Amino acid sequence: MSAIEIWEFRSTSGHVAGSDLVGFHVEATDGSIGKVDKHSEEVGAAYFVVDTGPWIFGKHVLLPAGIVIQVDPAAKRVYVDRTRDEIKNGPEFDPKTHDTDTEYKERYGSYYAPFYGGPAI
Repeated sequence: MSAIEIWEFRSTSGHVAGSDLVGFHVEATDGSIGKVDKHSEEVGAAYFVVDTGPWIFGKHVLLPAGIVIQVDPAAKRVYVDRTRDEIKNGPEFDPKTHDTDTEYKERYGSYYAPFYGGPAI
């Protein structure tokens, strides 16, 4: 299996560049994790932020775009190939500092890249 670029949407995901994912429900392999609160399509740094609601006490989690396996615009759902626990155990997201944080890619890359055959960044 070749490594997946975690900071880009997979070409097979069905994501159309420029489409708005805010409000879409996010489904892990073992259940719902919340709704997309924000997303970025910046080249080489695409991600989305999920408001987890009551699942993990109203926290937000950042997910690299490469974990998306399918976007279903009709159902307003985004499917990812990680479990709820894998997502919950990822690096903590701080919405207050994210926009000024230049090291978030390194933290998230170190956690998610090994799942996809890439080195811990």
